[in-house]
Amino acid sequence: MFSEDVFKKVTKRIDSYRREMIDLQIALTAINAVGPDNGGPGEMDKARFLEERLRELGFDNFRHFDAPDKNVPAGIRPNFITTIEGKNKKRFVWILTHLDVVPPGELKLWSRDPYEAYVKNGRIYGRGTEDNQQDMVASIFAAKALMDEQIIPPHSIGLAFVSDEETSSKYGLAHMLKCPQQPFGKKDLIIVPDGGNPQGTLIEIAEKSMLWLRFKTKGKQCHASVPQLGKNAFAAASYLVTRLESLKTRFAKTDRLFYPPMSTFEPTKKEPNVGNVNTIPGEDVFYLDCRVLPQYRLEDVLKEAKIIARAVEQKFKVKLEISIVQKLQAPLPTAADAPVVKALHQAVARVYHVNAKPGGVGGGTVAAFFRKKNYPAAVWSKFNITAHQPDENCAIANMLGNAKVFAHIFLQE
Repeated sequence: MFSEDVFKKVTKRIDSYRREMIDLQIALTAINAVGPDNGGPGEMDKARFLEERLRELGFDNFRHFDAPDKNVPAGIRPNFITTIEGKNKKRFVWILTHLDVVPPGELKLWSRDPYEAYVKNGRIYGRGTEDNQQDMVASIFAAKALMDEQIIPPHSIGLAFVSDEETSSKYGLAHMLKCPQQPFGKKDLIIVPDGGNPQGTLIEIAEKSMLWLRFKTKGKQCHASVPQLGKNAFAAASYLVTRLESLKTRFAKTDRLFYPPMSTFEPTKKEPNVGNVNTIPGEDVFYLDCRVLPQYRLEDVLKEAKIIARAVEQKFKVKLEISIVQKLQAPLPTAADAPVVKALHQAVARVYHVNAKPGGVGGGTVAAFFRKKNYPAAVWSKFNITAHQPDENCAIANMLGNAKVFAHIFLQE
């Protein structure tokens, strides 16, 4: 085990980077990295800037696993790694973060331009500052601290930066794992700092299955004063939303590993239908976000949803189309006593003086792709859970503290 004096030197070095870390956050936020499925240009500009900045910081070993995508101006979605050789050249400690961000949403809800990051009351505000730039920057400067202190880590260090996390990961980690000579090993410690809680006490080792469904109701449009001449697609869809509540009863088991401990079935996005008040809509579209405990098969959830939809079709004399937006059956969890879990537990206790425990979540992360291939990945971060919200922000103290957690793990034998 490394000495306490060595760790103190590293933490002091990380504290000295405070201004640089803030500046990098501000620069990254200014680059639109929204993916094409969310109406953006993709991650290429951000990836190019980041790689150039990493070279300036002293990183010099890079590999790319870019994915072709005709839907972005650059034609590719960037995925790349940078590595630092350790005493053990064959075993790596990986920190994987994502380049893409979600759209800002309603601009009027933001205090300032979401792409112009600023510091206020110890926090950095802007789209992407917490999701996922807080830990992207933290991982970079944790590794840099070891380089600047001329410390050769016991194991090699790998920082991975991926695209397309906010949608399907088809062009991100899922693509990387299919590449020849992909860089990850099953004995590596793999950390995805894209989930956690404000206390830093959750080490996520399991995720619920994810099923996103699109329901399109087809009726007949007519004037609202003569509803008998049409078939109200909106009314049928609204009734369907209430009937889908029965999924909660049909799939009612609980598991205390997860929070919340039950499966969830929530109607979310609603597409516009008619543009005026006095027209009955002939078509209506809404979406259902299902986060299902791993003991249930998503095929069974889909089958039940179709049965409910057929009954609504008959009642309202409409047609209902159900399409799958995303479907990911949860893999087996990472073992609670896996080396990566133990390493995180030890590092979090040293830096934050709290007892971090393994648990499960409803949110999805790219760790699921690792677990599907039997890579024991863990998800951890200490953050304020402002992702996807107006005035998203990252606590500077968390950015620095998490960098120290990563550095502690880099130093562990």
